[in-house]
Amino acid sequence: MNAVHVKNLTVAYDRRIVLNNISFEVPKGSLTAVIGPNGSGKSTLIKALLDLIPYQGRIKIFNQKPSLALNRIGYVPQYFDFDRTMPITVREFLSFISPVQSQQATQICREVKIDNLSNKLIGELSGGQLQRVLIAQALYKNPDLLLMDEPSTGIDIAGAKTFYEVIEHLNKEHGVTILLISHEVNVVYKIADQIICLNTDLICNGPPRYALTEKVMHQLYGPNHEIHRHNHQHKT
Repeated sequence: MNAVHVKNLTVAYDRRIVLNNISFEVPKGSLTAVIGPNGSGKSTLIKALLDLIPYQGRIKIFNQKPSLALNRIGYVPQYFDFDRTMPITVREFLSFISPVQSQQATQICREVKIDNLSNKLIGELSGGQLQRVLIAQALYKNPDLLLMDEPSTGIDIAGAKTFYEVIEHLNKEHGVTILLISHEVNVVYKIADQIICLNTDLICNGPPRYALTEKVMHQLYGPNHEIHRHNHQHKT
């Protein structure tokens, strides 16, 4: 079964085509990464999947229209703007956003490695800590599909390592289907089951070792882009 089915999707802003007749599927339980240069349509794709913008074509999420499947989707944004002087702790923020039972909240915080941050003010968090808090609030919905729009942007190396460990844990241990937009090609080559390459058109779609060829990288990023290949093991 596919978690996401996209057929002939086209999105235009003021007659400028941002996504041009793209089609792909995201298998249930997979970790799929979407890559491409700035302005290639990656964030627009997320907005279409969340039913936030008009589009042409067909989108099905767990065989439903996006508007009917929103309760099964968690979303982690690229940026989260807020007043950093706001005197609210991580625990208060999470309970305010999505009230859940205390035991469930504790388990979620432990899984995303923020259980030691409960009493820390939101405004004092590092970039990596804040992103894990945002993952926690998305998980409060107990989603079947997690959409993530370049969530590791601005995170230092150590924070990014922890972040991707959390992502892999959620995918492998809990079977959450993840669609991750990322600019870190070398990282997603290692962790993703499937790579979708966008540059308005669908440039490639498939397992990393087949999708990320030098020809594709040149189409996406120009002739000077390099990719460091890793051994990749598929889930069984």
